[in-house]
Amino acid sequence: MQRVPSAAGYGVDAEEIAHRYEGVAFEVVHEEFLPWLPLVPGRVVDIGAGSGRDAAALAARGHQVVAVEPTPQLRRIGQRLHADTAIDWIDDALPSLTGLRGTFDFVLLSAVWMHLDEPERVDAMRRLAELVAPGGHVALSLRHGPVPTGRRMFAVSAVETVALAERFGLSAVHRGQGSDCLRREDVGWSTLVFRPEPPTIAGMRR
Repeated sequence: MQRVPSAAGYGVDAEEIAHRYEGVAFEVVHEEFLPWLPLVPGRVVDIGAGSGRDAAALAARGHQVVAVEPTPQLRRIGQRLHADTAIDWIDDALPSLTGLRGTFDFVLLSAVWMHLDEPERVDAMRRLAELVAPGGHVALSLRHGPVPTGRRMFAVSAVETVALAERFGLSAVHRGQGSDCLRREDVGWSTLVFRPEPPTIAGMRR
Protein backbone atom coordinates (compact mmCIF):
# COMPACT_ATOMS: atom_id res chain seq x y z
CA MET A 1 0.00 0.00 0.00
CA GLN A 2 1.24 3.48 -0.89
CA ARG A 3 1.55 5.48 2.33
CA VAL A 4 1.70 8.87 0.62
CA PRO A 5 -0.78 9.08 -2.30
CA SER A 6 1.11 11.93 -3.98
CA ALA A 7 4.22 9.71 -4.23
CA ALA A 8 2.42 6.84 -5.97
CA GLY A 9 4.57 4.95 -8.45
CA TYR A 10 7.98 6.22 -7.37
CA GLY A 11 8.85 3.11 -5.38
CA VAL A 12 8.57 1.03 -8.57
CA ASP A 13 11.85 0.87 -10.52
CA ALA A 14 13.39 3.33 -8.07
CA GLU A 15 16.91 2.47 -9.26
CA GLU A 16 16.02 3.36 -12.84
CA ILE A 17 14.30 6.57 -11.76
CA ALA A 18 17.35 7.57 -9.71
CA HIS A 19 19.67 6.77 -12.64
CA ARG A 20 17.69 9.14 -14.88
CA TYR A 21 17.72 11.89 -12.27
CA GLU A 22 21.44 11.59 -11.63
CA GLY A 23 22.17 11.66 -15.36
CA VAL A 24 21.28 15.35 -15.64
CA ALA A 25 23.21 17.96 -13.67
CA PHE A 26 21.53 20.23 -11.14
CA GLU A 27 22.81 23.28 -13.02
CA VAL A 28 21.12 22.10 -16.21
CA VAL A 29 17.78 21.13 -14.69
CA HIS A 30 17.53 24.23 -12.51
CA GLU A 31 19.37 26.83 -14.55
CA GLU A 32 16.53 29.32 -14.03
CA PHE A 33 16.71 28.91 -10.26
CA LEU A 34 20.44 29.60 -9.94
CA PRO A 35 20.09 33.40 -9.64
CA TRP A 36 17.76 32.93 -6.68
CA LEU A 37 19.99 30.74 -4.55
CA PRO A 38 21.23 32.33 -1.31
CA LEU A 39 24.37 34.38 -1.91
CA VAL A 40 25.91 33.10 1.32
CA PRO A 41 25.57 29.64 2.89
CA GLY A 42 22.10 29.29 4.35
CA ARG A 43 19.47 26.82 5.42
CA VAL A 44 17.90 25.01 2.46
CA VAL A 45 15.22 22.33 2.10
CA ASP A 46 14.67 20.10 -0.94
CA ILE A 47 11.07 18.83 -0.77
CA GLY A 48 10.66 15.64 -2.77
CA ALA A 49 14.41 15.10 -2.95
CA GLY A 50 14.30 11.86 -4.94
CA SER A 51 17.81 10.56 -5.57
CA GLY A 52 19.40 13.47 -3.72
CA ARG A 53 20.97 15.06 -6.82
CA ASP A 54 19.72 18.54 -5.99
CA ALA A 55 20.31 18.25 -2.26
CA ALA A 56 23.92 17.19 -2.89
CA ALA A 57 24.50 20.08 -5.30
CA LEU A 58 23.13 22.55 -2.77
CA ALA A 59 25.25 21.08 0.02
CA ALA A 60 28.32 21.36 -2.22
CA ARG A 61 27.64 25.09 -2.37
CA GLY A 62 28.00 25.26 1.39
CA HIS A 63 24.33 25.26 2.37
CA GLN A 64 22.88 23.37 5.31
CA VAL A 65 20.50 21.02 3.49
CA VAL A 66 17.46 19.07 4.60
CA ALA A 67 16.21 16.52 2.03
CA VAL A 68 12.58 15.49 2.36
CA GLU A 69 11.65 12.26 0.56
CA PRO A 70 8.59 10.13 1.38
CA THR A 71 9.42 7.17 -0.88
CA PRO A 72 11.67 4.83 1.14
CA GLN A 73 13.24 3.21 -1.92
CA LEU A 74 14.36 6.57 -3.35
CA ARG A 75 15.43 7.85 0.05
CA ARG A 76 17.69 4.85 0.61
CA ILE A 77 19.21 5.25 -2.86
CA GLY A 78 19.84 8.94 -2.22
CA GLN A 79 21.48 8.22 1.12
CA ARG A 80 23.69 5.64 -0.57
CA LEU A 81 24.65 7.72 -3.61
CA HIS A 82 25.44 10.81 -1.55
CA ALA A 83 26.68 9.17 1.64
CA ASP A 84 29.71 11.48 1.75
CA THR A 85 27.60 14.65 1.52
CA ALA A 86 26.24 16.49 4.55
CA ILE A 87 22.50 16.07 3.98
CA ASP A 88 19.85 15.65 6.67
CA TRP A 89 17.34 13.17 5.23
CA ILE A 90 13.75 13.24 6.50
CA ASP A 91 10.81 10.92 5.80
CA ASP A 92 8.00 13.43 5.30
CA ALA A 93 5.71 14.85 2.64
CA LEU A 94 3.48 17.73 1.66
CA PRO A 95 1.04 19.10 2.55
CA SER A 96 1.80 18.83 6.28
CA LEU A 97 5.60 18.47 6.52
CA THR A 98 5.31 17.97 10.26
CA GLY A 99 8.95 16.88 10.52
CA LEU A 100 10.37 20.25 9.51
CA ARG A 101 11.22 22.87 12.10
CA GLY A 102 12.14 26.51 11.67
CA THR A 103 12.46 28.44 8.44
CA PHE A 104 14.63 28.11 5.34
CA ASP A 105 16.42 30.59 3.10
CA PHE A 106 15.63 28.52 0.00
CA VAL A 107 12.81 26.02 -0.48
CA LEU A 108 13.04 23.79 -3.57
CA LEU A 109 10.16 21.74 -5.00
CA SER A 110 11.33 20.01 -8.17
CA ALA A 111 8.55 18.15 -10.01
CA VAL A 112 6.42 17.86 -6.88
CA TRP A 113 3.53 20.31 -7.05
CA MET A 114 1.44 18.54 -9.72
CA HIS A 115 1.22 15.43 -7.53
CA LEU A 116 -1.06 17.26 -5.07
CA ASP A 117 -4.81 17.58 -5.50
CA GLU A 118 -6.53 20.94 -5.03
CA PRO A 119 -7.18 20.77 -1.25
CA GLU A 120 -3.63 19.50 -0.72
CA ARG A 121 -2.21 22.36 -2.76
CA VAL A 122 -3.99 24.90 -0.56
CA ASP A 123 -2.65 23.32 2.64
CA ALA A 124 0.79 22.88 1.08
CA MET A 125 1.08 26.52 0.01
CA ARG A 126 0.10 27.61 3.50
CA ARG A 127 2.91 25.42 4.86
CA LEU A 128 5.45 26.75 2.34
CA ALA A 129 4.63 30.29 3.43
CA GLU A 130 5.45 29.22 7.00
CA LEU A 131 8.72 27.56 6.01
CA VAL A 132 10.34 30.28 3.91
CA ALA A 133 12.40 32.79 5.88
CA PRO A 134 12.04 36.55 5.39
CA GLY A 135 14.12 37.41 2.35
CA GLY A 136 14.17 33.77 1.25
CA HIS A 137 12.70 32.15 -1.86
CA VAL A 138 10.51 29.22 -2.85
CA ALA A 139 11.50 27.69 -6.21
CA LEU A 140 8.97 25.38 -7.83
CA SER A 141 9.04 23.44 -11.11
CA LEU A 142 5.71 22.29 -12.49
CA ARG A 143 5.33 19.46 -15.02
CA HIS A 144 2.84 19.60 -17.90
CA GLY A 145 2.04 16.57 -20.02
CA PRO A 146 0.55 13.07 -19.99
CA VAL A 147 0.47 11.21 -16.70
CA PRO A 148 2.80 8.17 -16.62
CA THR A 149 1.21 4.84 -15.76
CA GLY A 150 0.93 4.33 -12.03
CA ARG A 151 1.55 7.97 -11.12
CA ARG A 152 -0.82 10.46 -9.53
CA MET A 153 -0.73 13.86 -11.22
CA PHE A 154 -3.11 16.74 -11.79
CA ALA A 155 -3.33 19.43 -14.45
CA VAL A 156 -2.06 22.50 -12.60
CA SER A 157 -1.29 25.78 -14.32
CA ALA A 158 1.35 28.33 -13.44
CA VAL A 159 -1.38 30.99 -13.30
CA GLU A 160 -3.32 29.03 -10.68
CA THR A 161 -0.16 28.42 -8.67
CA VAL A 162 0.81 32.10 -8.66
CA ALA A 163 -2.69 33.10 -7.54
CA LEU A 164 -2.65 30.55 -4.73
CA ALA A 165 0.76 31.72 -3.56
CA GLU A 166 -0.51 35.30 -3.38
CA ARG A 167 -3.26 34.17 -1.00
CA PHE A 168 -0.56 33.24 1.49
CA GLY A 169 1.67 36.27 1.07
CA LEU A 170 4.08 34.86 -1.52
CA SER A 171 4.68 36.95 -4.63
CA ALA A 172 6.14 35.65 -7.89
CA VAL A 173 9.53 37.12 -8.77
CA HIS A 174 10.20 34.73 -11.65
CA ARG A 175 8.00 32.89 -14.17
CA GLY A 176 9.46 30.73 -16.90
CA GLN A 177 8.64 27.92 -19.30
CA GLY A 178 10.88 25.31 -20.81
CA SER A 179 11.26 21.97 -22.50
CA ASP A 180 12.00 18.69 -20.78
CA CYS A 181 15.63 17.98 -19.82
CA LEU A 182 15.01 14.26 -20.42
CA ARG A 183 13.95 15.11 -23.99
CA ARG A 184 10.37 13.91 -23.69
CA GLU A 185 8.62 15.75 -26.51
CA ASP A 186 5.20 15.67 -24.87
CA VAL A 187 6.40 17.09 -21.54
CA GLY A 188 6.96 20.76 -20.71
CA TRP A 189 7.73 22.67 -17.53
CA SER A 190 6.86 25.89 -15.75
CA THR A 191 9.40 27.40 -13.36
CA LEU A 192 8.23 29.70 -10.60
CA VAL A 193 10.09 31.52 -7.85
CA PHE A 194 8.27 33.19 -4.95
CA ARG A 195 9.35 35.37 -2.08
CA PRO A 196 7.41 36.32 1.05
CA GLU A 197 5.99 39.81 1.10
CA PRO A 198 7.20 41.85 4.08
CA PRO A 199 4.52 42.46 6.71
CA THR A 200 2.63 45.72 6.35
CA ILE A 201 2.77 48.39 9.01
CA ALA A 202 -0.91 47.75 9.72
CA GLY A 203 -0.20 44.04 10.08
CA MET A 204 2.67 44.71 12.49
CA ARG A 205 0.34 46.70 14.77
CA ARG A 206 -2.09 43.81 15.24
